[in-house]
Amino acid sequence: SLTDPRVLEGERDHEIKIIPNKDDNTLTIHDTGVGMTKADLVNNLGTIAISGTKSFMEALSAGADISMIGQFGVGFYSAYLVADKVEIHNKNNDKEQYIWTS
Repeated sequence: SLTDPRVLEGERDHEIKIIPNKDDNTLTIHDTGVGMTKADLVNNLGTIAISGTKSFMEALSAGADISMIGQFGVGFYSAYLVADKVEIHNKNNDKEQYIWTS
C-alpha cells in the first residue's frame, strides 16, 4: 500500500477494532490492513524462530530505542501469554483467504 495506492482502493479507512466477547471468552482484533499472503503467514507467523524477538534484542543491544518493539513482531507473540489458542483470519488483496491457527 505504500508503493501501490491501488491496493487501498477497496478500503480507504484504516482502523483497528478490539471486540471483547465475555460469553465466548474471546478477544477479537480486526483491522482493515492489506493482509498477508500465504508465504507471509508461513514466514512471519508459522516459525517462532523468526518472531522478531531475536532481531529486537539485537537492535536494543546496538542502541535502538525500546519504542521500536512493534517493528519486530514481538507484540504478536505476547498473545500466547494469555491465550490457549490464537487464530488469524487473513485476506490479502491479490490472494484467497487463509486461516492460521496455533
